[in-house]
Formats: sequence, structure tokens, C-alpha cells
Amino acid sequence: MSDTVMIVDDAAFMRMMLKDILTKNGFTVVGEAENGAVAVDKHAELNPNLTIMDITMPEMDGLQAVKEIRKRNPQARIVMCSAMGQQAMVIEAIQSGAKDFVVKPFQAERVVEAVKKALK
Repeated sequence: MSDTVMIVDDAAFMRMMLKDILTKNGFTVVGEAENGAVAVDKHAELNPNLTIMDITMPEMDGLQAVKEIRKRNPQARIVMCSAMGQQAMVIEAIQSGAKDFVVKPFQAERVVEAVKKALK
């Protein structure tokens, strides 16, 4: 069975791009969320092997969501994604328990590499 992934991003086309990259590389996308609050609930429900999470989102941002998910499930594997110029947020995300991060715009190889690394 392939590894399961949940995608969290407030931009639908970003979720679609990520889903395309992941499914082409043999991963199963089990769910999507448009903000951190939805992500926290869906993560508990779906328990994916990995979550790819945007940092900047409405309602609850990715940093808060990582902290909340890891509080509920310390084994949760999360890869953050952010636009350029958010180094401080990326560092905070890693300190909060994210395994890796990818920069937007996405490069398929980098996404796959980060996901594989986080799943090891």
C-alpha cells in the first residue's frame, strides 16, 4: 500500500498541483484542507502518513496547525511549504515539529524528495 498524504493549502490550485505531483509519484492523497483549523480535525480523522502544510492561511495558519496536530499526535509527519522570504516562519515550523519544507513555486523533484525524506 502506498503512503497516504493530506494536503493543506488555502489555494485550491496549489492543492491540485501538489496532488498531481504526489499521485504521479505513487502517493495516495487521502484528504485536503483549506486552512489549519480544518487540517487539525481532518488529520485526527484520516491519520495520514504525512501532511503537506502551507504556512500562510486564514483562520488558523500552518504554524498553529503543526503545533496542534503534534500535540494530539507526536508521531505526525509534516512538511511545510511557503513562498520565498519566509525564513523565520520556516525555522519556527521546523522547531514546531515539521520534518522539512518546500518553497513555492513547487518543483516536483523537491516535493517528492521532501516527502520521501519525511517518511523515512
